[in-house]
Amino acid sequence: MNLGYLGRILGGASFKRMKHTIDEVHEKSGKNKVATFFDMIGCGIKYGAGYNDYNIFEFYNMNGAERKTYLTRMKNKYLISKMNDEKLAYIFDEKNIFDKKFKDFMGREILDLAEIGYPEFEKFIEGKEDFFAKPNIGESGKGIEKLHVADFKDTKELYDYIKNPEKNFGVIEEVIVQHPDVARIYPYSLNCLRVVTLVNDGKVEVLYAVFKMGNNGKFVDNLENGGLACHVDLDKGEICGQGHTSALINYDAHPATGIKFIGYKLPYIEEVKELAKKAALVIPNFGYVGWDICITPDGPLIVEGNDFPAYDFPQLPDPGRPRIGLIPKIESMGVKVKK
Repeated sequence: MNLGYLGRILGGASFKRMKHTIDEVHEKSGKNKVATFFDMIGCGIKYGAGYNDYNIFEFYNMNGAERKTYLTRMKNKYLISKMNDEKLAYIFDEKNIFDKKFKDFMGREILDLAEIGYPEFEKFIEGKEDFFAKPNIGESGKGIEKLHVADFKDTKELYDYIKNPEKNFGVIEEVIVQHPDVARIYPYSLNCLRVVTLVNDGKVEVLYAVFKMGNNGKFVDNLENGGLACHVDLDKGEICGQGHTSALINYDAHPATGIKFIGYKLPYIEEVKELAKKAALVIPNFGYVGWDICITPDGPLIVEGNDFPAYDFPQLPDPGRPRIGLIPKIESMGVKVKK
């Protein structure tokens, strides 16, 4: 961790958040707050771990050998800078550009609003009850709206709505029908696998996969919107861990449907892996990507690609899971992570 980052933590709002995190750690572990503070600082310097890493990965329950295996905030940032050409990040950050670049993997009708007029829109909504309107730039599902055609008096009113500059929509796309075995867990959102790939010397490896799903009646699966994420065993094709929330509340079953997570079989897992590997080779100079992949009755489709892959999902602790982070697996793929 560089000293500038450490200085930011110890100053202003960051220090207040750190203090709150220390209180949380104390409540969960009973460990002395002063000792926890100095241990957090030490983990920041030695392992590149922020105070949030310390909390969510439960560094307070680990020894040094275990801690050094974890891909932390600063180490993940280093890995991104090493594996990805920053000049190409716009392809993943701007949805209309991404959708064109990866159109062969999308499997649904998507229109760039900057390139269509009323006739094209009229043709697009023909026979549709609803569709999604999304901003070109955004994260965590922010700004996305699921629009119901029947809620507007006519097609022109709907067209004017999506073209309103204040809405900031960039693309419209048809609703994906997901596989019933995926929808059963939580039927109100498009539930996706986050599959992260690494490309090294032209060879693609899958680093990890987690299954994300919505909650609380919301139609997006992001943890920032109350969703849950579970570890996935890609060899067995099944969920193998608890449902984790961003508030660090864990569930053995989905709170909305009661369906138990561990052992739940997911369809088309081999096809999911192959799709991610093919997509990973489209831009060879971008070797570390998190793919959100949904599963339809006919197989998997890509929803989006993330140029800042989440490192927290696959390292969240589950009961009985060994305290081993991602670094050993990354380095077994021939990619060195900065110490």
